[in-house]
Amino acid sequence: MKKRQFALTALCISLIGFALPAAAQKKYDPGASDTEIKIGQTMPYSGPASAYGVIGKVQAAYFKQLNETGGINGRKINFITLDDGYSPPKTVEMIRRLVEQDEVLLTLGTLGTPSNTAIHKYMNTKKVPHMFLATGASKWNDPKNNPWTIGFNPNYQSEGKLYAQHILATKPNAKIAVLMQNDDYGKDYFNGFKEGLGAKAASMIVSQATYEVTDPTIDSQIVTLKGSGADTFFNITTPKFAAQAIRKVSDVGWKPTHYLNQVSASVGSVLKPAGLDVSVGLISMNYIKEGADTRWDNDPTMKDFKALIKKYSPEVSPDDGNASYGYAVAQLMAHVLRQAGDNLTRENVMKQATSIKDFQVPMALPGVLANTSPTDFALFQTMQLVKFDGKAWVEFGKPVAVK
Repeated sequence: MKKRQFALTALCISLIGFALPAAAQKKYDPGASDTEIKIGQTMPYSGPASAYGVIGKVQAAYFKQLNETGGINGRKINFITLDDGYSPPKTVEMIRRLVEQDEVLLTLGTLGTPSNTAIHKYMNTKKVPHMFLATGASKWNDPKNNPWTIGFNPNYQSEGKLYAQHILATKPNAKIAVLMQNDDYGKDYFNGFKEGLGAKAASMIVSQATYEVTDPTIDSQIVTLKGSGADTFFNITTPKFAAQAIRKVSDVGWKPTHYLNQVSASVGSVLKPAGLDVSVGLISMNYIKEGADTRWDNDPTMKDFKALIKKYSPEVSPDDGNASYGYAVAQLMAHVLRQAGDNLTRENVMKQATSIKDFQVPMALPGVLANTSPTDFALFQTMQLVKFDGKAWVEFGKPVAVK
Protein backbone atom coordinates (compact mmCIF):
# COMPACT_ATOMS: atom_id res chain seq x y z
CA MET A 1 0.00 0.00 0.00
CA LYS A 2 2.79 2.39 0.94
CA LYS A 3 4.56 1.60 -2.32
CA ARG A 4 1.40 2.49 -4.28
CA GLN A 5 1.01 5.79 -2.40
CA PHE A 6 4.66 6.63 -3.04
CA ALA A 7 4.25 5.91 -6.73
CA LEU A 8 1.13 8.09 -6.98
CA THR A 9 2.84 10.92 -5.12
CA ALA A 10 5.85 10.72 -7.41
CA LEU A 11 3.57 10.75 -10.45
CA CYS A 12 1.71 13.84 -9.15
CA ILE A 13 4.98 15.67 -8.49
CA SER A 14 6.16 14.73 -11.96
CA LEU A 15 2.96 16.01 -13.57
CA ILE A 16 3.12 19.25 -11.57
CA GLY A 17 6.69 19.69 -12.71
CA PHE A 18 5.59 19.46 -16.33
CA ALA A 19 2.58 21.76 -15.79
CA LEU A 20 4.35 24.60 -14.01
CA PRO A 21 6.62 25.77 -16.84
CA ALA A 22 3.68 25.91 -19.25
CA ALA A 23 1.55 27.93 -16.80
CA ALA A 24 4.38 30.34 -16.04
CA GLN A 25 5.62 30.68 -19.59
CA LYS A 26 6.50 34.23 -20.59
CA LYS A 27 6.47 35.54 -24.13
CA TYR A 28 8.51 38.47 -25.36
CA ASP A 29 9.11 40.41 -28.54
CA PRO A 30 11.91 42.94 -29.01
CA GLY A 31 11.65 45.65 -26.37
CA ALA A 32 10.36 43.44 -23.57
CA SER A 33 12.05 41.24 -20.98
CA ASP A 34 11.70 40.06 -17.40
CA THR A 35 12.86 43.48 -16.21
CA GLU A 36 11.97 46.04 -18.87
CA ILE A 37 9.37 47.33 -21.33
CA LYS A 38 10.85 49.70 -23.90
CA ILE A 39 8.51 52.37 -25.31
CA GLY A 40 9.43 54.88 -28.02
CA GLN A 41 7.96 58.24 -28.94
CA THR A 42 8.54 61.34 -31.04
CA MET A 43 7.23 64.67 -29.80
CA PRO A 44 7.66 68.29 -31.02
CA TYR A 45 9.81 69.69 -28.23
CA SER A 46 10.88 72.36 -30.72
CA GLY A 47 9.36 73.95 -33.81
CA PRO A 48 5.90 75.42 -34.54
CA ALA A 49 4.01 72.89 -32.40
CA SER A 50 6.37 72.92 -29.41
CA ALA A 51 3.50 73.72 -27.02
CA TYR A 52 2.58 70.06 -27.33
CA GLY A 53 5.96 69.02 -25.91
CA VAL A 54 4.34 69.19 -22.48
CA ILE A 55 2.59 65.91 -23.35
CA GLY A 56 5.86 63.99 -23.61
CA LYS A 57 7.30 65.65 -20.50
CA VAL A 58 4.32 64.58 -18.39
CA GLN A 59 4.40 61.05 -19.77
CA ALA A 60 8.11 60.77 -18.96
CA ALA A 61 7.34 61.94 -15.42
CA TYR A 62 4.47 59.44 -15.13
CA PHE A 63 6.64 56.48 -16.14
CA LYS A 64 9.46 57.64 -13.86
CA GLN A 65 7.11 57.68 -10.90
CA LEU A 66 5.65 54.35 -11.96
CA ASN A 67 9.13 52.81 -12.06
CA GLU A 68 9.87 54.09 -8.57
CA THR A 69 6.78 52.33 -7.27
CA GLY A 70 7.50 48.93 -8.84
CA GLY A 71 6.78 49.39 -12.53
CA ILE A 72 4.22 47.27 -14.37
CA ASN A 73 4.04 43.63 -13.35
CA GLY A 74 7.54 44.04 -11.92
CA ARG A 75 9.01 45.56 -15.10
CA LYS A 76 10.41 49.07 -15.44
CA ILE A 77 9.37 51.29 -18.33
CA ASN A 78 12.25 52.48 -20.49
CA PHE A 79 10.63 55.50 -22.15
CA ILE A 80 12.62 56.99 -25.05
CA THR A 81 11.06 60.24 -26.26
CA LEU A 82 12.75 62.16 -29.11
CA ASP A 83 12.27 65.62 -30.61
CA ASP A 84 10.94 65.60 -34.18
CA GLY A 85 10.22 69.33 -34.36
CA TYR A 86 6.80 68.60 -35.95
CA SER A 87 8.67 67.77 -39.15
CA PRO A 88 7.46 64.58 -40.89
CA PRO A 89 10.90 63.74 -42.40
CA LYS A 90 12.41 64.03 -38.93
CA THR A 91 9.64 61.84 -37.53
CA VAL A 92 10.50 59.14 -40.05
CA GLU A 93 14.18 59.33 -39.10
CA MET A 94 13.47 59.16 -35.35
CA ILE A 95 10.92 56.35 -35.62
CA ARG A 96 13.25 54.20 -37.73
CA ARG A 97 15.91 54.66 -35.07
CA LEU A 98 13.49 53.67 -32.30
CA VAL A 99 12.29 50.56 -34.13
CA GLU A 100 15.50 49.35 -35.77
CA GLN A 101 18.21 50.47 -33.35
CA ASP A 102 16.57 50.90 -29.96
CA GLU A 103 14.19 47.99 -30.72
CA VAL A 104 11.21 49.34 -28.80
CA LEU A 105 8.23 47.10 -28.14
CA LEU A 106 5.86 49.83 -29.32
CA THR A 107 5.57 53.56 -29.95
CA LEU A 108 3.25 55.73 -27.89
CA GLY A 109 1.53 59.03 -28.56
CA THR A 110 3.50 60.32 -31.54
CA LEU A 111 1.99 63.73 -32.17
CA GLY A 112 0.47 65.21 -35.29
CA THR A 113 -1.50 64.07 -38.30
CA PRO A 114 1.30 64.88 -40.82
CA SER A 115 3.95 63.20 -38.65
CA ASN A 116 1.95 60.03 -38.12
CA THR A 117 0.91 59.91 -41.77
CA ALA A 118 4.61 59.81 -42.67
CA ILE A 119 5.21 56.66 -40.56
CA HIS A 120 1.80 55.01 -40.94
CA LYS A 121 2.73 52.49 -43.62
CA TYR A 122 6.16 51.79 -42.09
CA MET A 123 4.72 50.88 -38.67
CA ASN A 124 2.14 48.56 -40.17
CA THR A 125 4.69 46.92 -42.49
CA LYS A 126 7.01 46.35 -39.52
CA LYS A 127 4.07 45.17 -37.37
CA VAL A 128 5.07 47.39 -34.48
CA PRO A 129 2.22 48.76 -32.32
CA HIS A 130 1.66 52.40 -33.31
CA MET A 131 -0.35 53.32 -30.26
CA PHE A 132 -2.62 56.04 -28.93
CA LEU A 133 -1.58 58.66 -31.45
CA ALA A 134 -1.95 62.30 -30.41
CA THR A 135 -4.20 63.13 -33.34
CA GLY A 136 -7.85 62.50 -34.13
CA ALA A 137 -7.60 61.85 -37.87
CA SER A 138 -10.21 59.37 -39.05
CA LYS A 139 -7.59 57.28 -40.88
CA TRP A 140 -6.29 55.80 -37.59
CA ASN A 141 -9.47 53.78 -37.24
CA ASP A 142 -8.79 51.33 -40.06
CA PRO A 143 -8.47 47.83 -38.54
CA LYS A 144 -8.67 46.06 -41.88
CA ASN A 145 -5.85 47.86 -43.68
CA ASN A 146 -3.76 49.18 -40.79
CA PRO A 147 -4.23 46.83 -37.82
CA TRP A 148 -1.13 48.09 -35.96
CA THR A 149 -2.28 51.73 -35.61
CA ILE A 150 -4.71 53.08 -33.01
CA GLY A 151 -5.43 56.70 -32.15
CA PHE A 152 -6.40 58.30 -28.85
CA ASN A 153 -8.25 61.53 -29.56
CA PRO A 154 -11.91 61.60 -30.55
CA ASN A 155 -12.25 61.66 -34.31
CA TYR A 156 -11.62 65.10 -35.86
CA GLN A 157 -14.38 64.60 -38.41
CA SER A 158 -16.83 63.72 -35.65
CA GLU A 159 -15.79 66.80 -33.67
CA GLY A 160 -16.31 68.95 -36.76
CA LYS A 161 -19.80 67.46 -37.14
CA LEU A 162 -20.53 68.24 -33.48
CA TYR A 163 -19.90 71.97 -34.02
CA ALA A 164 -21.84 71.98 -37.26
CA GLN A 165 -24.85 70.37 -35.59
CA HIS A 166 -24.71 72.90 -32.78
CA ILE A 167 -24.65 75.78 -35.27
CA LEU A 168 -27.62 74.35 -37.18
CA ALA A 169 -29.57 74.00 -33.94
CA THR A 170 -28.76 77.43 -32.51
CA LYS A 171 -27.96 79.67 -35.47
CA PRO A 172 -29.38 78.09 -38.65
CA ASN A 173 -28.77 81.22 -40.75
CA ALA A 174 -25.17 81.68 -39.64
CA LYS A 175 -22.54 83.10 -41.99
CA ILE A 176 -19.46 81.01 -41.27
CA ALA A 177 -15.76 81.75 -41.75
CA VAL A 178 -13.18 78.98 -41.41
CA LEU A 179 -9.44 79.16 -40.71
CA MET A 180 -7.59 75.87 -41.13
CA GLN A 181 -4.10 74.42 -41.16
CA ASN A 182 -3.29 73.40 -44.73
CA ASP A 183 -2.72 69.67 -44.22
CA ASP A 184 -4.58 66.44 -43.45
CA TYR A 185 -5.28 67.60 -39.89
CA GLY A 186 -7.08 70.73 -41.03
CA LYS A 187 -8.87 69.00 -43.88
CA ASP A 188 -10.18 66.23 -41.62
CA TYR A 189 -11.87 68.75 -39.34
CA PHE A 190 -13.21 70.78 -42.26
CA ASN A 191 -14.61 67.74 -44.07
CA GLY A 192 -16.47 66.64 -40.95
CA PHE A 193 -17.76 70.17 -40.44
CA LYS A 194 -19.09 70.37 -44.01
CA GLU A 195 -20.65 66.93 -43.67
CA GLY A 196 -22.38 68.07 -40.48
CA LEU A 197 -23.82 71.13 -42.23
CA GLY A 198 -25.01 68.93 -45.09
CA ALA A 199 -26.70 70.64 -48.02
CA LYS A 200 -26.43 74.03 -46.27
CA ALA A 201 -22.60 73.98 -46.21
CA ALA A 202 -22.22 75.76 -49.55
CA SER A 203 -24.43 78.69 -48.54
CA MET A 204 -23.46 78.97 -44.86
CA ILE A 205 -19.65 78.92 -45.31
CA VAL A 206 -18.98 82.37 -46.73
CA SER A 207 -15.19 82.46 -46.37
CA GLN A 208 -12.28 80.14 -45.69
CA ALA A 209 -8.54 80.67 -45.31
CA THR A 210 -5.56 78.40 -44.75
CA TYR A 211 -2.09 78.77 -43.25
CA GLU A 212 1.14 76.76 -43.30
CA VAL A 213 2.85 75.63 -40.10
CA THR A 214 5.90 77.64 -41.18
CA ASP A 215 3.94 80.92 -41.40
CA PRO A 216 4.95 83.50 -38.76
CA THR A 217 1.39 84.73 -38.15
CA ILE A 218 -2.20 84.39 -39.37
CA ASP A 219 -3.05 88.10 -38.95
CA SER A 220 -3.82 88.70 -42.61
CA GLN A 221 -6.12 85.66 -42.75
CA ILE A 222 -8.16 86.94 -39.79
CA VAL A 223 -8.55 90.36 -41.40
CA THR A 224 -9.77 88.71 -44.62
CA LEU A 225 -12.22 86.44 -42.79
CA LYS A 226 -13.67 89.36 -40.83
CA GLY A 227 -14.15 91.25 -44.09
CA SER A 228 -16.42 88.50 -45.38
CA GLY A 229 -19.17 89.58 -42.99
CA ALA A 230 -19.17 86.23 -41.18
CA ASP A 231 -20.84 86.12 -37.76
CA THR A 232 -19.53 82.62 -36.88
CA PHE A 233 -15.91 81.45 -36.87
CA PHE A 234 -14.55 77.89 -36.86
CA ASN A 235 -10.91 78.06 -35.77
CA ILE A 236 -9.03 74.87 -36.87
CA THR A 237 -5.52 75.58 -35.61
CA THR A 238 -2.66 74.23 -33.52
CA PRO A 239 -1.79 76.07 -30.24
CA LYS A 240 0.58 78.79 -31.52
CA PHE A 241 -1.83 79.87 -34.25
CA ALA A 242 -4.92 79.37 -32.08
CA ALA A 243 -3.58 81.91 -29.55
CA GLN A 244 -2.75 84.32 -32.38
CA ALA A 245 -6.20 83.94 -33.92
CA ILE A 246 -8.08 84.50 -30.66
CA ARG A 247 -6.05 87.63 -29.96
CA LYS A 248 -6.34 89.01 -33.50
CA VAL A 249 -10.12 88.44 -33.63
CA SER A 250 -10.35 90.69 -30.58
CA ASP A 251 -7.87 93.25 -31.87
CA VAL A 252 -9.79 93.83 -35.12
CA GLY A 253 -13.10 94.16 -33.27
CA TRP A 254 -14.66 91.05 -34.79
CA LYS A 255 -17.26 89.43 -32.51
CA PRO A 256 -18.29 86.12 -34.10
CA THR A 257 -19.56 83.05 -32.30
CA HIS A 258 -16.15 81.41 -32.04
CA TYR A 259 -15.65 77.62 -32.19
CA LEU A 260 -12.16 76.39 -31.30
CA ASN A 261 -11.01 72.83 -32.08
CA GLN A 262 -10.31 70.79 -28.94
CA VAL A 263 -6.64 70.13 -29.63
CA SER A 264 -5.98 73.85 -29.02
CA ALA A 265 -8.37 74.36 -26.12
CA SER A 266 -5.69 74.40 -23.42
CA VAL A 267 -6.21 77.19 -20.90
CA GLY A 268 -2.53 77.25 -20.00
CA SER A 269 -0.84 77.12 -23.40
CA VAL A 270 -3.44 78.83 -25.62
CA LEU A 271 -6.04 80.93 -23.79
CA LYS A 272 -3.69 82.55 -21.30
CA PRO A 273 -1.23 83.68 -24.00
CA ALA A 274 -4.16 84.96 -26.08
CA GLY A 275 -5.75 86.66 -23.08
CA LEU A 276 -8.34 85.11 -20.80
CA ASP A 277 -10.53 88.19 -21.14
CA VAL A 278 -10.72 87.91 -24.94
CA SER A 279 -11.28 84.14 -24.73
CA VAL A 280 -14.60 84.45 -22.89
CA GLY A 281 -17.40 82.80 -24.86
CA LEU A 282 -15.24 80.44 -26.91
CA ILE A 283 -16.97 77.13 -27.64
CA SER A 284 -15.07 73.85 -27.82
CA MET A 285 -15.32 70.19 -26.86
CA ASN A 286 -13.80 68.28 -23.97
CA TYR A 287 -13.40 64.72 -22.71
CA ILE A 288 -10.42 65.12 -20.32
CA LYS A 289 -10.33 66.78 -16.89
CA GLU A 290 -8.30 70.00 -16.77
CA GLY A 291 -6.21 71.30 -13.90
CA ALA A 292 -7.63 74.79 -14.32
CA ASP A 293 -11.14 73.52 -13.57
CA THR A 294 -11.76 73.98 -9.84
CA ARG A 295 -14.44 71.26 -9.91
CA TRP A 296 -11.63 68.72 -9.76
CA ASP A 297 -9.67 70.27 -6.89
CA ASN A 298 -10.61 67.41 -4.54
CA ASP A 299 -10.59 64.69 -7.18
CA PRO A 300 -8.05 61.96 -6.21
CA THR A 301 -6.74 61.62 -9.76
CA MET A 302 -6.28 65.38 -10.10
CA LYS A 303 -4.46 65.50 -6.77
CA ASP A 304 -2.13 62.72 -7.93
CA PHE A 305 -1.58 64.52 -11.24
CA LYS A 306 -0.68 67.83 -9.60
CA ALA A 307 1.63 66.09 -7.12
CA LEU A 308 3.39 64.37 -10.03
CA ILE A 309 3.88 67.67 -11.86
CA LYS A 310 5.22 69.38 -8.74
CA LYS A 311 7.73 66.62 -7.99
CA TYR A 312 8.90 65.44 -11.42
CA SER A 313 8.16 68.21 -13.90
CA PRO A 314 7.81 71.54 -12.03
CA GLU A 315 8.40 73.58 -15.20
CA VAL A 316 5.01 72.37 -16.51
CA SER A 317 1.81 74.19 -15.56
CA PRO A 318 -0.88 71.80 -14.26
CA ASP A 319 -3.41 74.17 -15.85
CA ASP A 320 -2.12 73.25 -19.31
CA GLY A 321 -4.65 70.95 -20.95
CA ASN A 322 -1.83 69.24 -22.82
CA ALA A 323 -0.45 68.11 -19.46
CA SER A 324 -3.66 66.43 -18.32
CA TYR A 325 -4.04 64.94 -21.79
CA GLY A 326 -0.55 63.41 -21.61
CA TYR A 327 -1.35 62.00 -18.19
CA ALA A 328 -4.55 60.36 -19.50
CA VAL A 329 -2.70 58.70 -22.41
CA ALA A 330 -0.05 57.33 -20.05
CA GLN A 331 -2.74 55.96 -17.73
CA LEU A 332 -4.37 54.06 -20.59
CA MET A 333 -1.01 52.74 -21.81
CA ALA A 334 -0.24 51.41 -18.32
CA HIS A 335 -3.67 49.74 -18.21
CA VAL A 336 -3.08 47.95 -21.52
CA LEU A 337 0.36 46.72 -20.45
CA ARG A 338 -1.03 45.42 -17.16
CA GLN A 339 -3.68 43.53 -19.12
CA ALA A 340 -0.99 42.04 -21.35
CA GLY A 341 0.62 40.43 -18.29
CA ASP A 342 3.63 38.26 -19.12
CA ASN A 343 2.65 37.90 -22.78
CA LEU A 344 4.52 40.95 -24.00
CA THR A 345 4.43 40.23 -27.68
CA ARG A 346 3.50 43.02 -30.05
CA GLU A 347 0.51 41.02 -31.20
CA ASN A 348 -0.84 40.63 -27.67
CA VAL A 349 -0.32 44.29 -26.82
CA MET A 350 -2.45 45.22 -29.84
CA LYS A 351 -5.01 42.58 -28.85
CA GLN A 352 -5.38 44.17 -25.42
CA ALA A 353 -5.55 47.69 -26.87
CA THR A 354 -8.30 46.70 -29.30
CA SER A 355 -10.50 44.88 -26.79
CA ILE A 356 -11.04 47.58 -24.16
CA LYS A 357 -14.47 47.44 -22.57
CA ASP A 358 -16.01 50.40 -20.71
CA PHE A 359 -12.73 51.48 -19.14
CA GLN A 360 -12.89 54.74 -17.21
CA VAL A 361 -9.53 56.38 -17.82
CA PRO A 362 -9.09 58.15 -14.45
CA MET A 363 -8.20 61.48 -16.09
CA ALA A 364 -11.13 61.34 -18.54
CA LEU A 365 -14.41 63.04 -17.68
CA PRO A 366 -16.76 60.80 -15.65
CA GLY A 367 -18.84 58.68 -18.00
CA VAL A 368 -16.52 59.18 -20.96
CA LEU A 369 -15.52 55.54 -21.27
CA ALA A 370 -12.89 53.97 -23.50
CA ASN A 371 -14.13 51.18 -25.75
CA THR A 372 -12.48 49.37 -28.63
CA SER A 373 -13.07 46.20 -30.59
CA PRO A 374 -11.19 44.32 -33.32
CA THR A 375 -13.41 46.06 -35.89
CA ASP A 376 -13.56 49.55 -34.34
CA PHE A 377 -10.43 51.21 -32.91
CA ALA A 378 -12.10 54.55 -32.00
CA LEU A 379 -11.55 54.92 -28.25
CA PHE A 380 -13.95 57.72 -27.37
CA GLN A 381 -17.34 58.12 -29.01
CA THR A 382 -18.79 60.68 -26.57
CA MET A 383 -18.01 64.41 -26.58
CA GLN A 384 -19.08 67.25 -24.31
CA LEU A 385 -19.56 70.81 -25.58
CA VAL A 386 -17.95 73.43 -23.34
CA LYS A 387 -17.84 77.24 -23.17
CA PHE A 388 -15.04 79.32 -21.64
CA ASP A 389 -16.18 81.63 -18.81
CA GLY A 390 -12.93 83.53 -18.28
CA LYS A 391 -11.45 81.02 -15.84
CA ALA A 392 -12.32 77.53 -17.05
CA TRP A 393 -14.28 75.56 -19.61
CA VAL A 394 -17.88 75.04 -18.46
CA GLU A 395 -19.93 72.15 -19.79
CA PHE A 396 -23.30 72.84 -21.33
CA GLY A 397 -25.95 70.53 -22.74
CA LYS A 398 -25.65 66.78 -22.54
CA PRO A 399 -22.72 64.64 -23.77
CA VAL A 400 -23.18 63.82 -27.44
CA ALA A 401 -22.19 60.65 -29.27
CA VAL A 402 -21.13 61.55 -32.82
CA LYS A 403 -19.50 59.22 -35.35
